[in-house]
Amino acid sequence: MKTNFLKPALLATVILSALSFTSLETIKKKIDIKESTVNWVGKKVTGQHSGTIQLKSGHFLMEDGKLIGGEFTIDMNTIAVTDLSGEYQTKLEGHLKSDDFFGVETFPTSKLVITSAEKTSDGYKINADLTIKEITNPIEFDLKMVENTASASFQIDRAKYNVRYGSGSFFDNLGDNMIYDNFDVEVLLKF
Repeated sequence: MKTNFLKPALLATVILSALSFTSLETIKKKIDIKESTVNWVGKKVTGQHSGTIQLKSGHFLMEDGKLIGGEFTIDMNTIAVTDLSGEYQTKLEGHLKSDDFFGVETFPTSKLVITSAEKTSDGYKINADLTIKEITNPIEFDLKMVENTASASFQIDRAKYNVRYGSGSFFDNLGDNMIYDNFDVEVLLKF
């Protein structure tokens, strides 16, 4: 009778021991910030503006060849306008960096942290926490990965981050001066 009890116990011990030695390795894939691009488009009633912003740092976490996480820091001081030039470009860039919009002197960085990555047929469904002006909200988007490149397009609702200037969510009777709360972001990352 002792042998019948010992065999399952011994087998369970062997299996648990084997599993403890087969942990998956997590690999950090650092983003090449000079080769990566982040483009934005903000729209208003009477038109739109476009530009870029640069990453300060970033990485993906991979396990067994699959994306499991990541973290990206955005340098808010690098907000640039690409559809204007000269004085108008300088004025708009200054305004976007001012307290009316992103207050980069007080909030020099923003951050996106991937909280989960679900594999799909053509990439990943990403859930992340986005922090702008020290306010964090969840965001969801699709990410495509091909070799050492990742790309995503998504919208950010600036009103959720207390970016109030010209927003119909905070002010009435703006008419043609209203700026839409959602702005588009397109990201191409190299790693």
